[in-house]
Amino acid sequence: MENADVFLGLQDFLERMRQPSAADFVKSIKSFIVSFSNNAPDPERDSAAVQAFFANMEAAFRAHPLWAGCSEEELDSAGEGLEKYVMTKLFTRVFASLPDDVKLDEQLSEKMALVQQFVRPENLDIKPAFQNETSWLLAQKELQKINMYKAPRDKLVCILNCCKVINNLLLNASIASNENPPGADDFLPVLIYVTIKANPPQLHSNLLYIQRYRRQSRLVSEAAYFFTNMLSAEAFISNIDAKALSLEETEFEKNMEFARALLSGLSTDLDGLSSQINQLAGQDQREPTESRHHTLKEDHANRPKSSDGKSSSKDQSSISKVPSISELENRGATILLKEDQVSKVFQEYPYMFAHAGDLTVKDVEELLNNYKQLVFKYVCLLKGSDGASASFPLSKSQAQAQQHVETVKESQDHRAIAQNIGL
Repeated sequence: MENADVFLGLQDFLERMRQPSAADFVKSIKSFIVSFSNNAPDPERDSAAVQAFFANMEAAFRAHPLWAGCSEEELDSAGEGLEKYVMTKLFTRVFASLPDDVKLDEQLSEKMALVQQFVRPENLDIKPAFQNETSWLLAQKELQKINMYKAPRDKLVCILNCCKVINNLLLNASIASNENPPGADDFLPVLIYVTIKANPPQLHSNLLYIQRYRRQSRLVSEAAYFFTNMLSAEAFISNIDAKALSLEETEFEKNMEFARALLSGLSTDLDGLSSQINQLAGQDQREPTESRHHTLKEDHANRPKSSDGKSSSKDQSSISKVPSISELENRGATILLKEDQVSKVFQEYPYMFAHAGDLTVKDVEELLNNYKQLVFKYVCLLKGSDGASASFPLSKSQAQAQQHVETVKESQDHRAIAQNIGL
């Protein structure tokens, strides 16, 4: 059934339930929801109870005057309406109801977040003719909608739409390249890749929810085929390792470690920000790490006294000298690399680790505002450091790094501004 048909089916179901002759149905539905909600979660028992209730109610519909003379399609529509109504009411009670399911959701999501940073179509043996990552974004977007819905069928439709997009793209690619029509061996690797890149929320719980509460008599044919493939994709991703991605063990572990650092905020794949930070941190090797925490006053006190008044004058001048932009960058990079919880530094910057495909038209206004603030802060910093030399306009990687300058309170003391602003 199409989405519009299901919506009309639900409306038709609710209209019939408002009829006086449907009073017994209404009473049975309400009674089931209340009694079910009062029981402690037990997925197997809960699933069996829901499936039995749906079967009994649909059999009762067939024998009731309200559906007398109705077609099979109309009766099927009533069943869809019943499922949508009941499961929407029970959703918070049955979805991810066990701690183990919640834990598996988190583990699976974390693994996809790591692997998606380095996995490539070639790692899953996807034929070059079938590689079309731009078009695969459409499939990813469909899969990412899964948590927008509560009814089992609506969640299943997100999976089916994702699979149909992939299937159509593969078919078109095979025709264009004179390849054989795509089979299961071509389809599943692409589905795995799309799923990893999409990292749909609570995937494990969503699949269990569909398995347990989608009416079994309707989880057949094409829906069953695509859903089975999604279960296979989940199982593959859960157990993914170096061998599964055709990588050496050392290379796989290296990639995973880099991905962990990336997600924690230590580095980013945006034009080599990580290498930029390392370069900045390593520019001043002549100064011991500990001394970077000294104040200028302490440094001056530790210097040997000179009988030369001019030398003393120079020292005094250096004390009052405002740090240059590059010195501030070096200092900030060093401090950043020493942070115990670097990820917290970047939490307020939602676009720090975004990819181009993650952005939508709605993000443009916020990004533009961020850019304007960045330019304003940068120019103020230049002026505040007595026009210290620095390249402007910023390069792409510098702009991405500098965008995350922490906001500091305005102060008339230019040196305070220079010392408190960081990467």
